[in-house]
This record gives sequence, structure tokens and C-alpha cells, in this order.
Amino acid sequence: MSGHSKWATTKHKKAVIDARRAKSFAKLIKNIEVAARAGGADTAGNPALVEAITKAKKTSVPSDNIDRAVKRGAGLLGEAVEYHQIIYEGYGPSGAALLIECLTDNKNRAASEVRTAVTKNGGNMADPGSVSYMFTRKGVISLPKNDLSEDDVLLAVLDAGAEEVKDERDSFEVISEATDLIEVRTALEESGIEYESDEAAFVPSVKVNLDVQDARKFLRIVDALEDLDDVQNVYSNADIDDDVREQLNEEE
Repeated sequence: MSGHSKWATTKHKKAVIDARRAKSFAKLIKNIEVAARAGGADTAGNPALVEAITKAKKTSVPSDNIDRAVKRGAGLLGEAVEYHQIIYEGYGPSGAALLIECLTDNKNRAASEVRTAVTKNGGNMADPGSVSYMFTRKGVISLPKNDLSEDDVLLAVLDAGAEEVKDERDSFEVISEATDLIEVRTALEESGIEYESDEAAFVPSVKVNLDVQDARKFLRIVDALEDLDDVQNVYSNADIDDDVREQLNEEE
């Protein structure tokens, strides 16, 4: 996550933006700890740690915080915390699928909090496998449009393994195989094209379009989930079109 939800429909007040920024920092720090625990504190022999640190720096996480996270994860500041990666599945309104990616040091707490966030806001939890088959792990790079055309971006990344460039209203998304993510990102950098975020994400095969009422319910579920410390990412096949976004903005 880069501190914002892809389903956000309106500009938030400063306090909310600051809270989401702090939340994003915490998630990036946790990723650094996990990478350092798995492969040690030496970046020369730990590419996963290099990647986690790069993402944190791009999001302006302070260097001191990064250094402490590396040492803490590697056990250099005492016993390292052991995190577990878990994916929960669920349904929102209109049968919109939810994949909830968690990184937690307490599985029972994570399961309880995720279930509460989903069910109290009108969604339902699902059995493992009942939702995940609708998604494929892909490399996803988001970049501002600026003065770029879709063809400009495609030309820069096609030879690096990019599969498609999607127009996402105010930005472009470059989709690739997850294994080609770094190569595609490098191709953008070499072409002088700035990007906002890059991640290995779950991309849905089919979208579910939501009306205003269902979009309102869906966003409540997402907000509740993204407020949880253990939740790293929320993926869905829900789609909110421009007309619905405008109606939701008018309600703010």
C-alpha cells in the first residue's frame, strides 16, 4: 500500500491523510522486519530486504526507522517478532469478492478482527479457495498520467515483459507477471517515467460493478479492514464507475 485506497472517492481531511500515512509506514516497516528475519541484515545477500527498503524509502519512511526495522527483524535488538502471512477471503455487496492479505504476530487476533470488520459492515467471510480462484498474482505499477499517452507507457515497458497498460482515470496501471515486476519498473526508470507504486498484487479476472448503495457498503468494509494493524492489502473485483463516485462525493 502507498497510503491510499484505490477505491477512495474523495479527498480526505489532513488528519485522515496523516493517519493513513502512518499506517502505510507501519506496513512497510513490518515488511522490512520480515525480510530481515528471513534473510539477515546484510542487503548484499538479501534481495527481498533490498526491495522492502527501496519501497520504504520511496514512501519517505525515515532512515532511522528503516535501520531499526532491519536490526529488529534480524534479531540484533533482542528476540525478533515472528510474523505469519495469511489471506482471508470474503464477499461484499453484490457478491463482490474480497481477498484480505494479513501479516500478523497473532493469528487468532487477526482472524477475529478481520471477521468483525467484514461482517459488521454487511459482508460475509468465505471458505478458503471460494474467492481466490478469481484472482491472479500480477506485477502492478501505478504511475501518474502527466503528459503521457497510453502508447508512450506501453512503448517503454513492452520489451521488459509488460502485458498491458490500463487507463485508471487519473493514472495508468502497468500489468505484468509478478516475476517481471522489477524488470518493468527498471524499464520505466530508464525511460525517465516516474511511478507512484509497484507491488505484486492480486488482479481479478472479472469485475463486479456496484451501484451507489452497494458502493457505499463496500467502502465501509474496505475502510474498516484498512484500519486494522494486521491487514497489509485488500483486493477486490468491485468496480465503482465515475457516476457512482460523483454521487458518493456529493454525500460527503
